[in-house]
Amino acid sequence: MVDRVRAAAAQDTDVPEDVARRLAAAPPTDPDLAARAEEGLVAACLAAGLDVGRPSLAAAVRTSLFRLEADNPGRLVEVRVPPFGAVQIGVAGVSSAHTRGTPPNVVETDAATWLALVSGRLAWADARADHRVRASGAHADLGVLLGDL
Repeated sequence: MVDRVRAAAAQDTDVPEDVARRLAAAPPTDPDLAARAEEGLVAACLAAGLDVGRPSLAAAVRTSLFRLEADNPGRLVEVRVPPFGAVQIGVAGVSSAHTRGTPPNVVETDAATWLALVSGRLAWADARADHRVRASGAHADLGVLLGDL
């Protein structure tokens, strides 16, 4: 994938400047920073209309979902990004937890939208307004959580 991005950048296509900067920089050695860099790179490639291989797409979605789950322990909201993963998270200040069946608070979106949200390229309110995210339940607003992800 990196070779395709470099080739596109060399041909002066619509590869965003931040992608070119990331390719020029030394890769991070911290695993969390490396995962965030890959998520941002995959999101930028998708935004530029470049083809991203399924393994890279899956890895970027899963690492961001696992970080969301680790940062927000609980079982109140289920976040789904089919076919790559789903996690259940808690919401600060809310003590109830879902125990069986489909939770009352569900957020579902596609991989490209999810990565745009977690990378900061897309605001939660804009994604909802464009119907790129399906969210149901009183606690299914992830706008605040994604800003810190």
